[in-house]
Amino acid sequence: MKVVDAAVAVLQRDDGQVLLAERPAGKPWAGWWEFPGGKIEVGETPLHALKRELQEELGIEVTQAYPWLTRSFEYPDRHVRLHFFMVREWRNEPQGCEGQSLSWQSPAGLSVGPMLPANEPILAALNLPSVYAITNLQALGEARFFVGLQHALDNGLGLIQVREKHLDQGALEQFVSQVLEKCASYQARILLNGSVDMAKQLGTHGVHLASERLWALEAKPAGLLCAASCHQQKDLEKAGQLELDFAVLSPVQNTLSHPGAAILGWEGFAHEVSGNSLPVYALGGMQLSDLEQAWSHGAHGLAMQRAVWSV
Repeated sequence: MKVVDAAVAVLQRDDGQVLLAERPAGKPWAGWWEFPGGKIEVGETPLHALKRELQEELGIEVTQAYPWLTRSFEYPDRHVRLHFFMVREWRNEPQGCEGQSLSWQSPAGLSVGPMLPANEPILAALNLPSVYAITNLQALGEARFFVGLQHALDNGLGLIQVREKHLDQGALEQFVSQVLEKCASYQARILLNGSVDMAKQLGTHGVHLASERLWALEAKPAGLLCAASCHQQKDLEKAGQLELDFAVLSPVQNTLSHPGAAILGWEGFAHEVSGNSLPVYALGGMQLSDLEQAWSHGAHGLAMQRAVWSV
């Protein structure tokens, strides 16, 4: 079956809402909702096609668009490959220039539907925040860590990986319990760096797999948010085949935890994530000021073990 390539936009406002469009009468799948975009014509780059389609469909001029995910989907009559871009800046107010209805929606809970099947996984990805924090209890000590955690939660932190290899079973259980209690009222989600069984036993929202655990996994565990540490493209491909929720790629820059390790750099990071189907966080020497740099090179956001806990 022939593959049809399309450029698709996630137009996102400052309040986090995204723009959806209803397919008008007379078109296939009329009445279904989707992210705006369209077919990439011969000779066009995905970005050029995106800008053209949004001008034609919505009457807007895109001024900032970052590559994000590439997802494939098989409809009964065609196989589509969707090149998603995050679009955060544009000129003019979007209008339904082709007779389509438009609606700004929160990815956490839509009031319109049904969504085209190819777009449904995108909503889950959009519910992942821009920052993925990794605990650093061993370096900070308990008092300083929990002060930093409180500060980060107050400032919107919503996704945390507990990674404390130095703790024995009893100490880890106690630490995880404290973190879960602190985060409960903020609705922050906690992943345990370890085994699937241990994550379930400790009651975390998910599991973060080291690369060796990723390659040993045969299917995504049910009922858990699932992420993996990746260091090259084949790791990302494995995570994508398993349909994990997201991945972390490292090291992007020099980092204290792996001194002297070969780094990807931003261009190397962009090369590795190009065409990837999952949201990917950049890890290794990251600061909050690197977020836009990360976005521009295809990252979903930043993973951080040190700077995120600064008060």
